[in-house]
Amino acid sequence: MKKSHIVGIGEALWDVLPEGKKIGGAPANFAFHMSQFGYDAIAVSAVGDDDNGRELRDTLQSRGMKFLLPELDRPTGTVNVTLDAAGIPQYVITENVAWDHIPFTDQAAEIARHTACICFGSLAQRSPASRESIDRFIGLMPADSLRIFDINLRQRYYDKEIIESSLRKCDILKINDEETLTVAALFGFAPDPESVCRRLKEDYSLRAVILTCGAAGSRVYYGDEVSILSTPKVEVADTVGAGDSFTAGFCAALLAGCSIARAHAVAVETSAYVCTQKGAMPLFPERITDMIK
Repeated sequence: MKKSHIVGIGEALWDVLPEGKKIGGAPANFAFHMSQFGYDAIAVSAVGDDDNGRELRDTLQSRGMKFLLPELDRPTGTVNVTLDAAGIPQYVITENVAWDHIPFTDQAAEIARHTACICFGSLAQRSPASRESIDRFIGLMPADSLRIFDINLRQRYYDKEIIESSLRKCDILKINDEETLTVAALFGFAPDPESVCRRLKEDYSLRAVILTCGAAGSRVYYGDEVSILSTPKVEVADTVGAGDSFTAGFCAALLAGCSIARAHAVAVETSAYVCTQKGAMPLFPERITDMIK
């Protein structure tokens, strides 16, 4: 079997929004959107042996999505999400849940050996068990696979050691402007988003650093170049999962043979569309998926 899988590994959970619950978790969001672009995408995580876990698996299955979600004797993860007046989410993340204990199984190892692209973040690495499973998974991937670290700093669930270790494992870093200031404080860098991105790219020999700045646009630093794009003006329903869809759009285009500049454009349009929809996993119209053809 050739390498073919696209994997989002880490948290899989329910976002409990004011209007009800929706499937969430950055790696699961990424995998779902990659599957919409036509890739063999798999969400790797864990759920509880409970109603929430069964409903999460059933919902993903009903959408035609592949997953490796073993049922554990832990509750399925939930995040209580509230939105401010601008639709920006605030999170309260339940602790000691199933995705804090992702097992590294023989099936996970087999998937890893045939993975062409993986997206992982810092949140699922808050627990030693899941951190070790993520590390072992990445260690078994083919050497030329694409590794994206979508940093996703949440609350207190990160430290310098986790970030440094992840930067050494990845080819591409995705980070937002607020997160650059946190990283700058941890690493002793000047608190300037552009200089932080350039410093991380150089220090960790990254292929690219993606910087998102919400309504203020986004940048991709690669080689000696930078791609700068504005954020489209849309009617925002909420921004839950927008960053994950940005990452998926970028990777989908890059894997399809697009240039980094083109991949950036696809990412911007994908994320803008998701912002017009409720929840993290809306279905894409053809105008989005056709962008990589």
